[in-house]
Amino acid sequence: MASSINGIFPGQQPPVAHPVGVPPGPAQPSFPGTVPRVQGSNTLVDELEASFEACFSSLVSQDYVNGTDQEEIRTGVDQCIQKFLDVARQTECFFLQKRLQLSVQKPEQVLKEDVSDLRNELQRKELLVQKHLAKLHHWQQVLEDVSGQHRKPTDLPPPGPLAFLEQASASLPPAPLKPS
Repeated sequence: MASSINGIFPGQQPPVAHPVGVPPGPAQPSFPGTVPRVQGSNTLVDELEASFEACFSSLVSQDYVNGTDQEEIRTGVDQCIQKFLDVARQTECFFLQKRLQLSVQKPEQVLKEDVSDLRNELQRKELLVQKHLAKLHHWQQVLEDVSGQHRKPTDLPPPGPLAFLEQASASLPPAPLKPS
């Protein structure tokens, strides 16, 4: 399996030749804990890291902070971000190619992952349904408690199919009499 991920980790050659970024120097600060790069042995991960560092350093560089030409600053930052996005796309493409190779070589592994993902999604949705049911029961109980407190035994309508009409007509004023 280690030989099938050529070009992504240090010490391996990339599958396709990619442009190599400038290693950090005095004008470009390196992030703490990073290893200095050797020209010619960059991988996609190294290029992605270098382009991210270039984006970050271009945003905090004294040249840009003290610069007065806003268009030049914008162009420089846009170029750094575009390079980062290009290398990120190349890295994504690499992993998609490896995923395709895995699906061809070991289709049962892809099916196992899909089944696992579906089970996890079902569990998550089941928990969500349970949470909503608990809220529903809570609010139903609150509604019953509130309606039970406001309703008095004398307010209850009389039993019968026309009870509602009888109660509604009782609250109406009497109809005027027609002169004959």
